Amino acid sequence: MNQYKNFRPMKGKVSFLLDYKATIVLIVLMIVAGAVFVISTGMGDMKISPLAVLKVFFGGGTEMETLVVQSFRLPRIIVALIVGMALAVAGGILQGIIRNPLASPDVLGLTGGASVAVVSFLAFFSDQNNALTVSIKWMPLAAFAGAGFIAMLVYFLAWKNGVSPIRIVLIGIGISALMQALTTLMMIMGPIYRASQANIWITGTVYGSSWANVAILVPWTIIFILIAIFMVKNINILELGDDIATGVGGHIQRHRFILLLISTALVGGSVAFAGGIGFVGLMAPHMARRLVGSSFGALLPVSAFIGAILVMLADLIGRTMFSPLEIPAGVFTAGIGAPYFIYLLFKTRNA
Repeated sequence: MNQYKNFRPMKGKVSFLLDYKATIVLIVLMIVAGAVFVISTGMGDMKISPLAVLKVFFGGGTEMETLVVQSFRLPRIIVALIVGMALAVAGGILQGIIRNPLASPDVLGLTGGASVAVVSFLAFFSDQNNALTVSIKWMPLAAFAGAGFIAMLVYFLAWKNGVSPIRIVLIGIGISALMQALTTLMMIMGPIYRASQANIWITGTVYGSSWANVAILVPWTIIFILIAIFMVKNINILELGDDIATGVGGHIQRHRFILLLISTALVGGSVAFAGGIGFVGLMAPHMARRLVGSSFGALLPVSAFIGAILVMLADLIGRTMFSPLEIPAGVFTAGIGAPYFIYLLFKTRNA
């Protein structure tokens, strides 16, 4: 399957420099992401102009505008931006190390594993007063453990004299269905007042995000994205295939394991605070690949900003287009991503 025709392996140790085209694309995406961020912050029941939003960012604006922006909207939009970046980078890593265009956190069951862990966390650590008996700071770790366990399970079940890309995808789809069933089971077994909250993680939404969520999610995500960018050379080498990667001196098993951990950590943090927002990890890397090619030095940062834009737009549409109803962002990403997944299946049917 030659799904990465424009692959250009990086030379030298680690290069963070982008070529001219990739730099322009990245700058444009950063501007678009910034514009969506500002516009989204001003949209809602109380509309605030982009200029007024910028004034609030720099300490100006009226008291009411400051309250609405800083207390209600800004944490939510920051979480949407960070979650989009995390899911996109995680998807790009998985597509690189598995060498399969169908790979993504939700398709392989990582999102489902994290969802089971989070719903279990809410069910087992809640008291009768609907309060958590442990700190919410442990929730990303629980989600990471759930996603990590599923990643190892899928990898183990797909192993047969090596890992076949199509086999790991098929097993991942089966595991993902099992995780959905377990999530529903945990909702039934848990406290009834947690059922509606647990349903948030099934659909995927950034509703109810707080500054406490931001304080945990932002450093968690940035650290692992930076590690991933530092390891772009290893992802490029793994994409060449195990035989070639071994021939050029790559420690394929160690690098694949580390990159898989990075991907699961990004997915775990995202699911802990935004639920199972689907197909961002599938779509964003493909869009980035069409813009800047397959070299991961450019693909990962471009994917990150595309993912951020997708989730922010999905959240913006969900909370404004159908007002006073609020539709979870995951509904819109799945509505676009599911047909796109079918298109990829059709495109690679003869491979």
